[in-house]
Amino acid sequence: MSSPLQEPLPERPPHVAEQPLPPMPDVDQVVDSGVASVQLSKHRTRLSTHRTGLSEHRTQLSEHRTDLSTYRTNLSTRRTTMSTQRTEMSMRRTGMSFQRTRMSAERTLMSVVRTSLSLISFGFTIFQVFQKMGEQGVLAGSATARNFGVTLLLLGVAMLAIGMVYHVMFMRGLRDQRNAMTADGLIHGQSGFPPSTTLITAGVLLLLGLAAVANVLFHVDVFG
Repeated sequence: MSSPLQEPLPERPPHVAEQPLPPMPDVDQVVDSGVASVQLSKHRTRLSTHRTGLSEHRTQLSEHRTDLSTYRTNLSTRRTTMSTQRTEMSMRRTGMSFQRTRMSAERTLMSVVRTSLSLISFGFTIFQVFQKMGEQGVLAGSATARNFGVTLLLLGVAMLAIGMVYHVMFMRGLRDQRNAMTADGLIHGQSGFPPSTTLITAGVLLLLGLAAVANVLFHVDVFG
């Protein structure tokens, strides 16, 4: 089906050259009334033919205006269809942007998990190494190093907890905004928000970090 934008404009009817009216016969000098009547009848016939030609031209112009109106209607319909398609595409792009924002928040939480894991593992390792060295008398005055390890451990746990709280608050606000826009018919909301495996992993790591803190500060052997 061809697009109305590709259809040519209807051709305008050719211009009709202006024709002079048929001359009025001079019947005043005609004595015979029958001859005068015939001449007047022929003149009326010529006038009728002239009017018929003008009427046909007006009919052609009317048909041309009708074709132009149909062409404009097709263009308007085509523009309406294109506007509806653009609106539909915009709604789908906006719906997908929520998914991209969600995945971006997941990546941010992954970065927090990696950093916290590094701090927790380094802090716990430093504390254990210097504690064993102090217990065996290999190194004297290792309390400062052990305190540094504990500080790294606590910093990693605190950073992970704050990152998890921020992620939950952000995702709740994002989900509420998406549901509100879906209810208003502004976007399509067929795709759901699956459970965050990154948040679950962060929760497990937070428990391990708290176990490490309990082992370091309160000498509770959680892993023993």
